[in-house]
Amino acid sequence: MYAITGITGQVGASLAEALRAAHKPFRAIVRDAAKASRFEHAAIAELDDTAALAQAFEGAEAVFILLPPLFDPTPGFPESTRTIASIKAALAAARPDRVVVLSTIGADATEENLLSQLGHMEKALGELPMPVAFLRAAWFMENSQWDVAQARDTGVIDSYLQPLDRRIAMVATRDIGQRAAALLGEHWDGVRIVELEGPTRTSPNDIAAALAEALGRDVVARVVPRETWEARFREQGMQHPGPRMRMVDGFNEGWIDFGPGATKGVVTLGEVIRELVPRG
Repeated sequence: MYAITGITGQVGASLAEALRAAHKPFRAIVRDAAKASRFEHAAIAELDDTAALAQAFEGAEAVFILLPPLFDPTPGFPESTRTIASIKAALAAARPDRVVVLSTIGADATEENLLSQLGHMEKALGELPMPVAFLRAAWFMENSQWDVAQARDTGVIDSYLQPLDRRIAMVATRDIGQRAAALLGEHWDGVRIVELEGPTRTSPNDIAAALAEALGRDVVARVVPRETWEARFREQGMQHPGPRMRMVDGFNEGWIDFGPGATKGVVTLGEVIRELVPRG
């Protein structure tokens, strides 16, 4: 049996679907007892509760770790540091045969940014005695969900990614779930890094074109000037926008990227957009 954290999110749901399709039993680790009833096997544990988490991992052949996203972290990342330490201690106590960790493109970036939290997790969990695989996923195609309403209402989407014709690595959460499910069943020694992106790279103009096709109307992308980012993010309620801004800088300037050896998924941007439009 596998133990799965983060199962109620997009990636976790895709992983659960892939495991069910492969007839692989798993234990869902959830924080809310009300959500446990959705799964055949479930355990209740907060990621910061080391004892409960170790108990939830107990007896699992393999464990999937997903660090909850934190878009407005306190300087120094104390929140994720605390959670990572708890996860590491729980895994060391439970001793599964292997661990698969959802990481990110940019986890190896030397400049501090929002994704540095995942780099810190790679360093910490890479010290565990059992085999650990870090699945570095590209920018989620599903982030385009935020653009659907604006595209439908105005025919324009605002883009922090720029220039508008610059293509970057993106991937569908369905591909992430499929690759994570496969990794859980594989065997290796030591630390393994797997980079995953979609079948083709994607620009803001490509996203606008896919939305236009799905919505049946003209849609164009519009640059959000860099000098306005901090004010915009603070208006959205962020208190510490610096790490998020530096993350986007990393994509735009090219220091957050994969090399040529990344694994390619199969789900296209058009498929994802067509699924997102009815929800938006």
